[in-house]
Amino acid sequence: MADRRETAEIGLIGLGTMGANLALNIAETGHKIAVWNRTRARTEAFAREADDLAAMLVTTVDLSEFVAAIARPRRIVLMVPAGKPVDDQIAALLPLVDAGDVIVDAGNSDWQDTDRRAAALAREGIEFLGLGVSGGAEGARNGPSMMAGGSDRAWAALAPVLQVVAARFEHDPCVAHLGPGGAGHYVKMVHNGIEYADMQMIAEVYGLMRDGMGQGAAAIGDGFARWNEGPLASYLIEITAEVAGSIDPDSGHPMLDLIVDRAGQKGTGRWTVIDAQMRAAPLPAVEAAVTARVLSGEAEARAEGAAIFGEAGAMELPERDLESALMAGKILAYSQGFSLLATASAEQDWSLPLPRIAEIWRAGCIIRSAMLGDMARALAEAPDARLAFAPDFAVALEAHVPGLRRVVAAATLAGLPVPALASSLGYFDTLRQARGTANLIQGLRDRFGAHGFERTDRPGARDLHGPWG
Repeated sequence: MADRRETAEIGLIGLGTMGANLALNIAETGHKIAVWNRTRARTEAFAREADDLAAMLVTTVDLSEFVAAIARPRRIVLMVPAGKPVDDQIAALLPLVDAGDVIVDAGNSDWQDTDRRAAALAREGIEFLGLGVSGGAEGARNGPSMMAGGSDRAWAALAPVLQVVAARFEHDPCVAHLGPGGAGHYVKMVHNGIEYADMQMIAEVYGLMRDGMGQGAAAIGDGFARWNEGPLASYLIEITAEVAGSIDPDSGHPMLDLIVDRAGQKGTGRWTVIDAQMRAAPLPAVEAAVTARVLSGEAEARAEGAAIFGEAGAMELPERDLESALMAGKILAYSQGFSLLATASAEQDWSLPLPRIAEIWRAGCIIRSAMLGDMARALAEAPDARLAFAPDFAVALEAHVPGLRRVVAAATLAGLPVPALASSLGYFDTLRQARGTANLIQGLRDRFGAHGFERTDRPGARDLHGPWG
């Protein structure tokens, strides 16, 4: 057998769908890559399927051979499930790697786990990079958007590879070093939270068109295709049109009509909501989306509710109002997400480059959208301002919120659920209310628990109490 020690420039562990596609992407961009999978059969199958790229692969049968095949200082990418599998894989690598080597976790890890791993590996002299990768299997193969967090040395070692495998927007690679430790995985988590909200609002409008307006899947797909030609142009709108217009080859029915209405989730949306609540940076659209996914799994309860209370009625709305509802909802969801990023950046001392984050989301990732370029400019001009208050987006909200309001009102009157759209509208209306109703809440808290309050006529005085004893 030929001696293949130190013949690969980089290594990758984990040849599932994402790992296999990312490995092929790396190989196609001219980097010889060593690969290893826990099951040897999968490694062998991957090598057979690589076709013309097989010459750029170094397939290995065990972890020792894999590590020995990579030129030093080694760069090793992990594409394994988040959680314990990452810790187990790092533990298995530690006896085989050397100080100065770089380990990259390119899975959907919790950013706090990434912080912990980076600190632990630094004590061993090993560099660590937490890499959020967005774009699904297609993005991994043809160019994802990637969000890196870790040491400067780890980034410098991986940047030459990541910048050529990343998606490009007008020649700009959609990858950036966003900060230390878990910063990259944190930004990817928030990306996924926005993705939850965006998908939920799209699904709600689909539901209104299907159940409230009696449209078939093909007509709905045509509507989304038209919207994708305008300001709503985005990857999710594009593939909604594709999914709605697809026909099942076996039955001849619309594929969408045959899919069970139960949505899965891998946890990143839930993590985003929990983190946002801990930081007092609310994400109502994401919260509604996570709740909706949980309720989608309660099919028996929903069927019982329909039998007891009856199903929703019909409604009529012009297509432009539905389009406006999605526009306003999308702007507000992104605004909530960037506000959370700004809060976390300050609390974690990360100095997250918000305009650059918007830029690297313009291609490759799931939430890529035509409006992200405008968002990047708005964030650059006023980095401390709420995105919804930026001049261009304030004008857009003034134009589209009336449509959102009509959609939520019509859906509510018909009994059709639009939780993410409604929560976005509630968020917007709360932001435009200079004097809210929390004064009553604080009065009640003082009445039953002597929690105290502030007064409008005594600025600076705190822990005041009412006359209720």
